Amino acid sequence: MKKYFSILSDIEDKIRGGQYRSGQRLPSLRSAAELYRCSISTIMRTYVELEKRHAIYSIPQSGFYVVAKPGDLHNSTKGGAIDFASASPDLNVFPYLDFQHCLNKAIDKYKYHLFTYGDSQGLETLRQTIVSHLANAQVFAKKEQIIVTSGVQQALEILAKMPFPNEKMVVLVEQPSYDLYLRFLEAEGIQVCGITRRAQGIDLQELEEKFKNGKIKFFYTMPRYHNPLGTSYTREERKAIVKLADQYDVYVVEDDYMADLGAKQDFEPIFACDQTSHVVYLKSFSKIIFPGLRLGVVVLPEGLLKTFLAYKRYEDTSLLSQAALEVYIKNGMYEHHKHKIGSLYTARIHALNDAVERYNIKDELLEVSKGSSGVYMQFKLPEKVNIVGLMKRLAARNVRVVPGNGFYLSDYLKQEKFLRISISRAQLEQIDEGVKTIVEEVKRQNNR
Repeated sequence: MKKYFSILSDIEDKIRGGQYRSGQRLPSLRSAAELYRCSISTIMRTYVELEKRHAIYSIPQSGFYVVAKPGDLHNSTKGGAIDFASASPDLNVFPYLDFQHCLNKAIDKYKYHLFTYGDSQGLETLRQTIVSHLANAQVFAKKEQIIVTSGVQQALEILAKMPFPNEKMVVLVEQPSYDLYLRFLEAEGIQVCGITRRAQGIDLQELEEKFKNGKIKFFYTMPRYHNPLGTSYTREERKAIVKLADQYDVYVVEDDYMADLGAKQDFEPIFACDQTSHVVYLKSFSKIIFPGLRLGVVVLPEGLLKTFLAYKRYEDTSLLSQAALEVYIKNGMYEHHKHKIGSLYTARIHALNDAVERYNIKDELLEVSKGSSGVYMQFKLPEKVNIVGLMKRLAARNVRVVPGNGFYLSDYLKQEKFLRISISRAQLEQIDEGVKTIVEEVKRQNNR
């Protein structure tokens, strides 16, 4: 099965990258089998699947050919802006046809049940499917612990508002952290405080002090491929966080939104280290499929379930979307798409690392949080650089980036001056030029 997905992704990558051009004949079944060192039946299955996806077409007695796509989105980005700002998935790899197929299958399977009120906990068959899906990521949970939400944002908002068994009130957040959640906490007047997280990690002694004396209800963290830093906690740090949470009766809300995009599939979530039911696990599907799906999953300790459901109150997540996601996971499409988009982003991160080495090595103006996967990277700037002026200069040169100040609480004093670089929509051939432009403009600002 892994071999099949690998071959499927490789051929799609070659079509998308232009190695197999529109109208070009693909290798014969026998030649492809020799190339990939697999059976002819595996290649046949791959070509049939590509034909279903309208990526190739067959001509009897001739072979398989690449479908012409004159309006391809990828081509429209050439010569345009270099987008290091967007956090949304690449438009070129949205699985439109796949998910349309799954929507149709879901309607056939569930019929009128999809157009009635559902269970506020989520579609039962989807939750059962997610049990197995999460187990592959070392998150072992019962169906009853899982709640489907309208994206992870809804789960985060409910957790911030609802009371916890420890009867504490303060939400602790990493600084920097997810900007939309910080703005929500401030707008709602929820008691919140921050703790510095840098590319090198977190100060565990400071974290213990906060847990011990800060009346912390829960600690919100992104342990894997952090937004905006792009870094991950070490296994020792993850285990230490769980130990402190148990010791001081603090809950940990683990936002594992990048769970499926990592090269390291042996990453053990904080949830997997929890022995005392102090960890809430969050998973998003928008980074793999598309943002408009608005489906997230929260895995709750038993002691939080009743209260969470009381605050959620009603079924507000599309049953049709849930049923389609169930089909998408069960038939292997999710696994295939995860592999494809993960490989794509990893190649871009490697290109970003290479470009930093090429252009930043002489003066080392930027402190860069290098990583091997995920979509984000922090470009820490010299103190002399005027970030407003830098942003204007980059915009004038058609390079879009995001400044780091929005990822902090408004009153947080220990802010670093940086740019958040995202590769999710930066095309591979644009990355080198984009980094070169950033380094040039930072040097210009720093020499003033």
